[in-house]
Amino acid sequence: MVPRSYLFVMTDTSPPTWLADRALIRVVGEDARGFLQGLVTRDVHLVKPDAPQWCGLLSAQGKALFDFILWDDGEAILIDCEAEQREALIRRLTLYRLRRPITIEPAEGGVHWRADGTEGAADPRLPRLGRRWLAPQGRPAQHWQAHRLKLGVTEGVAELGAEKTLWLECNARELNGVSFDKGCFIGQENTARMHYRGKVNRRLVVAPLSDESDRVRMRYPDLGLVVEHRRIDALGEAYWPDWLTED
Repeated sequence: MVPRSYLFVMTDTSPPTWLADRALIRVVGEDARGFLQGLVTRDVHLVKPDAPQWCGLLSAQGKALFDFILWDDGEAILIDCEAEQREALIRRLTLYRLRRPITIEPAEGGVHWRADGTEGAADPRLPRLGRRWLAPQGRPAQHWQAHRLKLGVTEGVAELGAEKTLWLECNARELNGVSFDKGCFIGQENTARMHYRGKVNRRLVVAPLSDESDRVRMRYPDLGLVVEHRRIDALGEAYWPDWLTED
């Protein structure tokens, strides 16, 4: 089923804006929002047609399993996720569905991005990341990864690590990826405790390319960059973006 929230019709002459490494999941059924509300880190009721929300699905210990963006699709919610993780995310969500009359399935179409312009909505993590919208797949975008890393924003299982990194160490608080007044979600207890105690001792950061170490999550030799999980007191030459303030 093609989501009715598609905002633009793509043509053969449309600019290269499609994020080929992203895919969509459709969640629909009885109280689909309520179902997601009890699982994910962001308040699902904040998801509006012009206001997608970035959030995570965590382990019980508050570590990131998946991160994704939620889009309004009328009675349904669309999940903008990593294409390589779509089936794994569907399986995980299905575990929590139990006997609820909710459908969780792949959706057609694609996620599009531009660094500027007026299409779609501002990236919910950081407006400087650019604009995102949903439309049929088109010509693959260029420079998204470099643009994102230049701003110090990490995402995806390769960078965040599956069940390796506490959600607040993924800079989720600073990037609007968690609501502390929404009620319970998986991993809430540890996440809230870290927040209220101000105990975020490590961060995922982008740094100049360096030798391999146990703190390296992902290397990008073509960009001369690396994503690392570093202690706050050992940031060294890592980039410290202006949107990220020390505790």
